[in-house]
Parts: sequence; C-alpha cells; structure tokens
Amino acid sequence: MTKRFPPAPPLGEPMLAVRPSAEARTLLALRRSANKQFMGPPGPSPEDLDELLQIAARVPDHRKLAPWRFVVFEGEARARFGEGLAAIRAGRGDPEPEVETAAKLLLRAPVVVCVISSPVNDGRTPIWEQELSAGAVCYNLLLAANASGWAGNWLSEWPAFDADAGKLLGLEEGERVAGFIYLGTATMAPPERPRADMAEKITRWEG
Repeated sequence: MTKRFPPAPPLGEPMLAVRPSAEARTLLALRRSANKQFMGPPGPSPEDLDELLQIAARVPDHRKLAPWRFVVFEGEARARFGEGLAAIRAGRGDPEPEVETAAKLLLRAPVVVCVISSPVNDGRTPIWEQELSAGAVCYNLLLAANASGWAGNWLSEWPAFDADAGKLLGLEEGERVAGFIYLGTATMAPPERPRADMAEKITRWEG
C-alpha cells in the first residue's frame, strides 16, 4: 500500500462522528471532473489504485452487504477490451467510425475502473438502496483520486447498458454497470460548468 491515507481502525473501535476540515470543504466546493478528451499519464499505479479503491469502498452500505465490485483496466487490457467492444459494433454492421471509436474508448485515460452494482437479494434490503451505494462508490473514488492528485471522470456511455458488453465484462445476473471511472492527469484545466439554481431545487416541507 502506498499509505496516502491513514489505515482503517480496528473493528469496533470508537470513531469520531465528525471531522471538520477546511481542506475537505474546499475540495467539495471546487470539485470538477476532468474532460475525457484531455486526460493523459501518469495515472495511479496498481498499488496506488488498490488504496484508492479501499477508500472508495468506505460508503454508506445498509446491512454491510458490499453490493458492488470493481473491474480494473490498466495497460494493454484497455486496448484488448476495446477490441472486444469494436467487435460487438462491427458484428452489428455499424459504421466504421463507430467501430473505431469503440476500440479507443478506454484509451482516453491510463487507468479505467468499472464499478459494478452487484446487489445482494437478501429479501430485506431494497435493491435501489444497494444501487445507490454503488453510485456513492463511484463518487468516493473520484474524490479520493482528486485528493491524491489525479484527475477523474465518471462515464457510462453505451457499454454500460449493452448486453453484449456486459457479457464481455462478465456481469452476472442482477448486476449493472454503475460507471466507468477514468483516472489520469488532466492535460487541460477544465472550466467551470453551469450549476443548478438551488433556489429551484430546494423546498422545506411544512405539512
């Protein structure tokens, strides 16, 4: 482990309920995804990534089911997966430019992590609740990477919803792609984007 983060405490050890931090507040207030077209090396090393994923998994998780898993694409694995995606598009008779684009999807960043929602059908915990936990993992991974000096982008695109791409990923029954997290170094500073008008998004229930 690279030890960018403190280790997890022993099981059952009392922990602080809050951790006020000006740096954390700044990170949250100014967080920005990198443009997927402007991300290059270096990315996290395998050791770096293992630690980032351990931190990413510290999310709300009702009944401690860990209803998610990771598929990591590094090095040549990115191109090999792209070849599989390209074969899917070519087999459907799609235009050559779309086939070529599919082949290069994962080459836009040095490391890509596919976060897979893998809910546990325990008869008690709502599937939607477990899928939200997987979404929290995606966001937590972005935050952990940003705090460690790497840019990131959370994408889905067509492979996240395609049955044949799911087979290529090895999805099991009930599993879905929560997102592909692209990690690397931004080659261009992303400009601030439009944000929601919070006055239109917030109501206070009064009965």
